Amino acid sequence: MASDSKKTVYDFTVKDVKGQDVELSKYKGKVLLIVNVASQCGFTNSNYPELTTLYQKYKDQGFEILAFPCNQFGGQEPGSNEEIQEFACTRFKAEYPVFSKVNVNGKEADPLYKFLKSSKGGFLGDSIKWNFTKFLVDREGKVVDRYAPTTSPLSIEKDIKKLLNVA
Repeated sequence: MASDSKKTVYDFTVKDVKGQDVELSKYKGKVLLIVNVASQCGFTNSNYPELTTLYQKYKDQGFEILAFPCNQFGGQEPGSNEEIQEFACTRFKAEYPVFSKVNVNGKEADPLYKFLKSSKGGFLGDSIKWNFTKFLVDREGKVVDRYAPTTSPLSIEKDIKKLLNVA
């Protein structure tokens, strides 16, 4: 399938933390927050706990967070997939899926990230600027918004609630 024929997030297959293929179509009908994460970033201690809070609050209402570790920004995610998973789950109680490490920029960028960036360009063009850039995806698999690394996860709760259709 040519990459330009991919119309929604559900058309992509990614690798989980163990390197197994995961078809994103398994999340059909859910509101997704896709985030590139890092363990040693200045935003780590604020973003991870807030992501966990959002996940706990809305996971039973059709909300899912997909975390993609990335080491392209200041080498802030140097660990192996196993170390990253351990860090996210132990230190930050992440129950949402953490996938295999990806590149989000450049020629080697993961196809999912190429799609996300082409759907919603950033303030200074398409490149992802730093860790914890967030993409909000509706129940149809379409990218509806993009948030900067400095945007706190809790500050986008109203957008998530709107897509989930909860008061």
